[in-house]
This record gives sequence, structure tokens and C-alpha cells, in this order.
Amino acid sequence: MLRVVSIFLLVAIGTWIIDQNIKTLFVHGYFWDSECISLELHYNKGVAFSMLASLGPYLKWIQIVLIAGIIAYILYEGYLKKYAFPLGLLIGAAVSNLYDRFVHEGVVDYVAWHCGFDFAIFNYADVMIDISIVWILLHTYLVKEKIE
Repeated sequence: MLRVVSIFLLVAIGTWIIDQNIKTLFVHGYFWDSECISLELHYNKGVAFSMLASLGPYLKWIQIVLIAGIIAYILYEGYLKKYAFPLGLLIGAAVSNLYDRFVHEGVVDYVAWHCGFDFAIFNYADVMIDISIVWILLHTYLVKEKIE
């Protein structure tokens, strides 16, 4: 179990560190523009696609409760043993975005897609959340477990 917890914590902390370092570049003025993608600083006061921005400062407290609930659920149900790496990605990214809400009063986003259509503006943590969910779903539905 120590190995599983170590993997989870290292991935979560690593994800947080990588995400926060990338965001620091943009907070300090990094900018790059092309025909399809712009790397530019944006603050998202809501969640995906700026939904729930009307909750204002209450949103970060709701997210603390949700993240704590997710952690409690994965520990209680024993999912950590099966999904240590993707859950580390998920929790590290979620905590990093939550951290932004306290430090910057909004999530630091910086990848803006505008080739053919305007897509959501997102960040590294958002991508890691998506990857972790896809990883867990693929493993759940495609990997056959050995019966012992």
C-alpha cells in the first residue's frame, strides 16, 4: 500500500508543480500568438466554459468540499490501489486549479484555440483532468481483471 500511496502523492504533487510553473510564466507576461492557437493569460472565474461564475467567491469553497468528497470516496472504496496514477493526475490538477482561485481569484488559463471556431480557453491541469478521466474509463471498460 505504501507504493500505491507514494505513486499517488508523487503524481499529484508533480502535476501541481508542473501546472503552477507553467501558469507562473503567463502571470508574468508570457504571450505567443499564431493563426490557430494563442498562448495568453486569462482568468476563469467559473468552472468549465465559465459556468457558475455567478457563485463568485463561494465557488472555491464548494470545490474544496467536492475535492474532499472525491478523496474520501476513492479512499473508502479502495480505488486508489487500482488507479493511483490517474487519480494522482486528477487530484493534483484539481488542487492546482483550486489554488489559483485563492491566489489569483480565478483559474489561470492560457491556451486559446481560435482556428475555425472559438474553443474553450484551458490549461495544463484541465488537460490532466481529461486524461485521468479517459484513463480510468478505458481501464474500467477495456481491461479484464484476473480472477484469483
